[in-house]
Amino acid sequence: MWDFEQLAALKATVEEGTFDAAAQKLHVTPSAISQRIKALETSVGRVLVQRTKPVRVTDSGREVLRLARQIASLTHGTMRELGLGDLAGRFARVSIAVNADSLSTWVLGALAEFTDEVMFDFHLDDQDYTTDLLRDGSVVAAITSTATAIQGCTIRPVGVMRYRPVATPTFCRRWFADGVRPESLSAAPMVVFNRKDLLQDRYLNHVSESSRDTPRHFVPSSADFADAVLAGYGWGLLPDLQTVEARKSGALVVIDSNYVDDVPLYWQQWKLSSPMSARIAEAVAARARDVLHQPTR
Repeated sequence: MWDFEQLAALKATVEEGTFDAAAQKLHVTPSAISQRIKALETSVGRVLVQRTKPVRVTDSGREVLRLARQIASLTHGTMRELGLGDLAGRFARVSIAVNADSLSTWVLGALAEFTDEVMFDFHLDDQDYTTDLLRDGSVVAAITSTATAIQGCTIRPVGVMRYRPVATPTFCRRWFADGVRPESLSAAPMVVFNRKDLLQDRYLNHVSESSRDTPRHFVPSSADFADAVLAGYGWGLLPDLQTVEARKSGALVVIDSNYVDDVPLYWQQWKLSSPMSARIAEAVAARARDVLHQPTR
C-alpha cells in the first residue's frame, strides 16, 4: 500500500535537493521528511535516495519517483476540474524534455496559450536522448526522435525538422572556393551544438569518411549556434525554420543543395487520463502541423 505523504516527501526531496528544502515546501519538519522517506524505503525494501547534497535518486528511486509525480499530476488535475485548491496551487506544473532547436523555433509558441494555467519546466537535451528523461520520471512528456514508445507512455508523430548545411558567402569563398569537397570539408571549421550533436558528422560521413579531425566550434545554444554560423565561425546544419530569412537575404547559403537531413519528431507522454495533458498534446500536434515538414503518407 502506497502512502501518499511518503511519495510526496520523496518527490519534494528530489526536486528541492535537500531534506530541509523539501520540509519547507511541504510545511513540515526535516525530521518528518526523513522519517517518511525511511518508511517508504522500508516498504519498498530498497534505498531510494542517496543522502548527499543535493540528494541523488537511485535507480530504484526513479521508478517510485515516477509514480509519485504521476499521482501528483492526476491529483492536481482533478482538483482543478473540481474548482478546489487555493490560488497558489492553481497552476499545474508540467515538465517537458525538448531539443533546443524545437524549443527555440516552435514549441514555445505552441504552448503559449497555457501560460495562465501551467508552469512549464523545460529540460533541454538532444532529441535522441530526451526519452531518457521520460523513462526516469524527470519529465511527463518529451519531443523525441525515438519512434518506439517508452513503457507507460503514448506516442504520436508530429512531423519532420529539416536541416540543411549552410554557411555565409564569405566563409564559402574562404574555404570552398573550389567547391564543397572532402578535402575542403576536412579543413573548414564547423559549428557543433555539443558532443551529442551528430548532424554535422552525418553530413561529413555522407561526403567523406574522414571527419574525425575536422576543426569544430562547440556552441551549446540553439540561437547562439545560428549566430555563430551567421558570424562566419564555420558551416553547420541549421533547421529550415531558423534560416528562411537569412537564405532569402543571402546572409546564408546552402553549401550542398543535394543534401537534407530530415529528423522525424515524436511527442511522447505518460498515459495519464488528464484533460490538461490531452490539451497540451493537441496544441503541440497542431502547431507542428503548421510549421514542420509533413511527409506524404
